Amino acid sequence: MNAVRFAVDDTESWRWQALRWAASQYAYVAWFASNGLEYPDNPFPNRLCIGAKRVVSFSDGDAFSALFRTHQQKPTFLVGYFGYDLKNQLEALSSRHPDRLGFPDVYFAEPEWVIDVNPAGVVTVWGDGDVQALRTAIDQHQSQPAPPIFTTVQSRVSRDDYLGNVERIRQYIREGEVYELNYCVEFFAENAILDPVATYEALTRRSPMPFSTFLKLDDRYLMGASPERFLKKEGHRLISQPIKGTIRRGQSPEEDERLRTQLLNSEKERAENLMIVDLVRNDLARSSQTGSVRVEELFGIYTFRQVHQMISTVSATLREGVAWSDAIKYAFPMGSMTGAPKIRAMELIDELEVSRRGLFSGAIGFVTPNGDFDFNVVIRSLQYNAQSHYASFSVGSAITYDADPAQEWDECLLKAQAIRSILEPATTSVTAG
Repeated sequence: MNAVRFAVDDTESWRWQALRWAASQYAYVAWFASNGLEYPDNPFPNRLCIGAKRVVSFSDGDAFSALFRTHQQKPTFLVGYFGYDLKNQLEALSSRHPDRLGFPDVYFAEPEWVIDVNPAGVVTVWGDGDVQALRTAIDQHQSQPAPPIFTTVQSRVSRDDYLGNVERIRQYIREGEVYELNYCVEFFAENAILDPVATYEALTRRSPMPFSTFLKLDDRYLMGASPERFLKKEGHRLISQPIKGTIRRGQSPEEDERLRTQLLNSEKERAENLMIVDLVRNDLARSSQTGSVRVEELFGIYTFRQVHQMISTVSATLREGVAWSDAIKYAFPMGSMTGAPKIRAMELIDELEVSRRGLFSGAIGFVTPNGDFDFNVVIRSLQYNAQSHYASFSVGSAITYDADPAQEWDECLLKAQAIRSILEPATTSVTAG
């Protein structure tokens, strides 16, 4: 792919204009954004990938090896996602719940166009077509966002059922089945009529995040506000940044600082974070040079628009002779979204939860021509099927033996707040379905 550069005056306006044009013209669009936020080892670039020039075939049953082989055959950008249910390829697991959204378990494509926009307004375009014609089409595009039709958000699990399941998890922990489990709840809306780009813009304004994503795959969409990195590769270096530990923002600077300190000093949250850090260390060790796995930051507290988060950074050096796709395979799905030990945790997740996770808890990202990659964790993200008008998002928390069921429920509601406020802005409660 050839690279062409030009400058634009208003970076943010031009990027949104490009996304609106792309979503109106193409069946496949992937957008990555940092929203101007700083993050250890850097957030996503501001990158828009348009069209599917070549779709990766995953017919042989090993998605990670298939992605690697496709890249080896033609080193170029490959953009897409791994859905959570790929776990069934990796282990003797299953997913018993219905698929209400219709996303394939995995999808990657070589884009027709890759557009990066840096903060100084320099646009870099990779593609084999007429860049000037592309720019003119974007600049001249006119769109009128469809008026939102607000809907009622329901929970698939009532508060009482949630509290009961947390107690069941605590019993499993007492019995030694697991020592931490990430238990999630789906919130959904039926007969939802959404303008996906306008909805994503509203979510971004409400909750700007360093691993923000928009995905269009035919009539299915994902609008994401993820704060979490799954796995990044730069050269031979691997970086994973699990999040465990969440607390709301304060109403005043004094309260905000008090809550931030409370999160930092919480023995419960530190214990949860440390358990997942150990799991990630073990996952990375499977593909890394002996002795190269290290915890670069433990219990870092980072502040976002809605919440404070506890984030740790684990790095390693990819072992010589190991395919980069194996590093992804051995770490997938992200330990922060399963619990530990991972396989038993995933078995219990399928037993206790009442919805198929699909893209949620999976990873969206890109592979570069030189074999580097960056993937987020699909959380704080709204999935939408425009054909069936079904919208869905899930939230959860890590359950340990010390978990207070009522507090965990409140944490789920806190995490759901940003998306709920867009789908039903005048509503302050959730209907349990």
